[in-house]
Amino acid sequence: MALLAPSLLSADFADLAEDVKKVENAGAHLLHIDVMDGHFVPNISFGAAVMKSLLGKTEMPFDVHLMIENPDDYLEDFVTDNTEYITVHQEACIHIDRTLRHIRSQGVKAGVAVNPGTSMSVLDYVLDDVDMVLLMSVNPGFGGQKFIESSLGKVKELDRIKKKRGLDFKIEIDGGINLDNVKTVVDAGVEIIVAGSSVFEAQNIEGRVKGFLQRIK
Repeated sequence: MALLAPSLLSADFADLAEDVKKVENAGAHLLHIDVMDGHFVPNISFGAAVMKSLLGKTEMPFDVHLMIENPDDYLEDFVTDNTEYITVHQEACIHIDRTLRHIRSQGVKAGVAVNPGTSMSVLDYVLDDVDMVLLMSVNPGFGGQKFIESSLGKVKELDRIKKKRGLDFKIEIDGGINLDNVKTVVDAGVEIIVAGSSVFEAQNIEGRVKGFLQRIK
């Protein structure tokens, strides 16, 4: 069964804890934390303080996605008792191997993300040292975008590489995932599903989470 990670970016910030409680009670597995700096991506979201405001209000592990420049300067800010993954973009890291080792040195799992236009070949020499690979299926920066169909081919390619080399990192996808396409990406090899607007903008958030869970069994 794949895991569901609703994206905090699409939650109601006026009632954040309540929205998080809804997805947790409905059975979501991780809370995806999208951090944007307005430089690496053309949008600003929130920082560690907002994430930390949820400590003690949820038991869901944090899946932190840093869409920022110079992530090494901020990694420690996002390390909490709830933090399971910290993911950085290959495109934002001059020394990606060093950054991944830095993350692991903090006692959390290390992920690497790649944008839709980035070749999988850039990951050849770090796949042995990652706990997760996040494939962006939209160009990062804004929620509610349409799924880029070519992303499905990248999922299948990464799944083949993973199996051929006997590696055990998780494959995560983020962008444009909804009830209509989620089973397709899971069948292609995705193990962690990020869903933002399709979850938090639903009239019945709990019902939408359960709908996703039924499809990704």
